[in-house]
Amino acid sequence: MKRLPVRQEAEAGSSWPAIAIGAFVAFGGLLFGYDTGTISGILAMDYWREEFSTGYRDAKGHLDVSPTDTSAVVSILSAGTFFGALASPLLGDNIGRRWGLIVSCWIFNFGVVLQTAASQLPLFLAGRFFAGLGVGLISALVPLYQSETAPKWIRGAIVGAYQFAITIGLLLAAVLDNATHEREDSGSYRIPIALQFAWSLILIIGMLILPETPRYLIKKNKMDKAAVSLGKLRRLPKDHPAVVAELSDVKDCHDFEMSVGKASYLDLFRGNMLKRQLTGMGVQALQQLTGINFIFYYGTQYFLNSGISNPFTITMITSCINVISTIPGLYAIDAWGRRPLLLWGAIGMCFSQLLVAILGTTTTGQDSDGNILVFNLPAQKASIAFVCIYIFFFASTWGPLAWVVTGEIFPLKTRARGLSVTTATNWLFNWAIAYATPYLVNYGPGKYANLQSKIFFVWFAACFLCIAFVYFFVYETKGLSLEEVDEMYNQTSPKVVPWRSKGWVPSGSRGDALPGSPGEKSTLSSEGGAPIPVQRSIPSPVPVPVLGPGQKITREMLERPGRAGRTVFIEEESDHE
Repeated sequence: MKRLPVRQEAEAGSSWPAIAIGAFVAFGGLLFGYDTGTISGILAMDYWREEFSTGYRDAKGHLDVSPTDTSAVVSILSAGTFFGALASPLLGDNIGRRWGLIVSCWIFNFGVVLQTAASQLPLFLAGRFFAGLGVGLISALVPLYQSETAPKWIRGAIVGAYQFAITIGLLLAAVLDNATHEREDSGSYRIPIALQFAWSLILIIGMLILPETPRYLIKKNKMDKAAVSLGKLRRLPKDHPAVVAELSDVKDCHDFEMSVGKASYLDLFRGNMLKRQLTGMGVQALQQLTGINFIFYYGTQYFLNSGISNPFTITMITSCINVISTIPGLYAIDAWGRRPLLLWGAIGMCFSQLLVAILGTTTTGQDSDGNILVFNLPAQKASIAFVCIYIFFFASTWGPLAWVVTGEIFPLKTRARGLSVTTATNWLFNWAIAYATPYLVNYGPGKYANLQSKIFFVWFAACFLCIAFVYFFVYETKGLSLEEVDEMYNQTSPKVVPWRSKGWVPSGSRGDALPGSPGEKSTLSSEGGAPIPVQRSIPSPVPVPVLGPGQKITREMLERPGRAGRTVFIEEESDHE
């Protein structure tokens, strides 16, 4: 059995502050998960469906919410999240990752206020949109913050914790909906909705205490603040050689990127960036096309239609499986790597979806009014079991890994924009599925496809596509720093292909020389001091320390901890008086 990678002994400081911070920031995923799970239960509440009916009546003549209104209620949140994700660089690149998250939470809170106060559909829809706007911002900024603060050896698990928080939110929503769904007053839906304030306030208070990411501060040329931030993350003094070296590595990489000009959204679809952008967008789109949110948006209603006597209980069970299954996935991300997990997850989902589709289609029928008739209840329950198996494969692989992969593949210059577009892609497909599903699944005249359980054939086909996409497009980034991932994508001789990327070794580990003549000398400058000639034996970007007045540069200050062969050799004249 493979062991989880451990921090190399030569690396200075402690990783636990960064791990704890990344795990806390993942709490932002709870807002999305809880909101998604809440609306699934609310849609099945008799009181809410009658209260928010616009005059539509079901087959029995009862006031109900029409499929069109149901689509609007679910999909309007996804529309808000789409625009929120696209707008995230406006906050993340201008006021910072930290303050961007705080502002996003208040936008989310405004949406919660509107939903809680609503007694008619228009105000409820407006609240859903603003809540979605906040969730979209948060969903792009949380993985951005995590990837820029996490140690590389456990970055996958930390960023994947965002998905774990989503699953916890789904479970909490299922519990609250189950507790209130039998109430015959507005508390049935207002209580679970209003509780979202608590989750948002916890994140706001925490972000007021946590540091800004050092990479953002470097992007803004605030080197001293970046040193303080990284020192907190590594539990080291800001002038410690390891802090100086890591900051210098990031700064040199960023300076090189900026030397060819500032980034725009169009740059994401040009040259080398196009491959990364399409990879990120593809992973996020396919994550949605696996059909997971069909289960968590419409699962309660679907189970009810399928002859299950207590669909709220089934929803709680599937939510528990979702939470528990994510835990081994967080371990496996950094132990086994990104590509194997994505491939095996897609294969497992393929078989599960196919069996659900076959069992559901062959064991149920409909009467003339469209009501579901179950011919074989044990077989129908078996299909629910395969839904649970499908959730296991999703939660342990594609759930967290979509966020991990997209958080790793972009350089600092375009990271916020790249993540915003990939996250917006996730929400665009989320919206499309949320809006189209009632028309695809439900019975009705004209525009309704009435697929019922046949919808799982669609998810099966998408999961099959996932296998091919991962094999041909997704690179293995396990154990690499963000700057090394950038180097892998930029390497042209020899060109790195995804299916061989697992064996790729960073140039520093190979002891390669910098571009130019062997042993080429370059010059470093200290703050307020004379130039310092040094001889580099590693490729750019290279750690370049910033020295205080009177401080001497040493070999140890320029040696990257824990990385064989990444040494900057100092000539005798490099002593700075």
